[in-house]
Amino acid sequence: MMKSYGSTELEGLLQKSYTVKISEYINSGWKTFKKNPVGFAGFTLLFFLVNVAIAKVSQSVTLEGFISLFISAPLNAGFLIVAFKLLKKRATTFGDFFKGFNNYLPLFLVSLVSNLVIGIGLLLLLVPGLYLAVAYIFALPLVLEKKMSFWDGMELSRKLISKQWFSFLGFALVLILLNLAGVLLLGVGLLVTIPLSACAIAAAYADIVGLPASS
Repeated sequence: MMKSYGSTELEGLLQKSYTVKISEYINSGWKTFKKNPVGFAGFTLLFFLVNVAIAKVSQSVTLEGFISLFISAPLNAGFLIVAFKLLKKRATTFGDFFKGFNNYLPLFLVSLVSNLVIGIGLLLLLVPGLYLAVAYIFALPLVLEKKMSFWDGMELSRKLISKQWFSFLGFALVLILLNLAGVLLLGVGLLVTIPLSACAIAAAYADIVGLPASS
C-alpha cells in the first residue's frame, strides 16, 4: 500500500494514457522561472557556493562526494517546492527553497537508492542504467509531493514513465542541451538553465501526475 496515496488512485494513474509535450513543458518552465528569477538564480548560486565550500573543506574527492550526497536531495527538492507553489499560483519566499529538509530522510533515500541502482545499471550494461536514469525522473517529485516512500516513488516513476520512455528520453536530452548551453555562457547561464530545467520537470509532473491545489 502506498503511503498517503490510495491504490485506486494509483491504478487510475498508471492506466491513463498521456503524451509528453516537451515544448509545452519548457515554455511552462520558463514562465515559472520568470515569476521568481532572483530567487531561483540566487538559490542556484548558493547551491554552487555550498559545493565549492565542501570541495575546499574536503580532503579528497570521495569525502566531497560523501558530504554532498547528504545535502543534494533536499536542496534539489527546493527547486521543485518553489516551482510547485508557483504553478499553484501561490506566493513564495526564499525560505521555501530549504523546505526539502523538512522531509529529509525520504528525499535522501530516494536520491541515494536511485543513484545506486542507476550506477549499478551503468556498470553492468549501459542500457539498463540509461533506462533507469530516465525512468526515475519523477521519483523525487513523487516522494516530495505525494509523501510516498522512496521505493514506492521510484517504482511508480519507473512504471509511469516507461509508458512513454522514448519521449521522456527526448525531454531529458533537451534539458541536457539547455544546461550545456548554460555552461557555454561562461557557466553564468547555469543560473538560469538549472532552475529552468527543474521548473520544466515540475510542469511535466503537474501535467501527467497532477498537482492538487489543496496540497
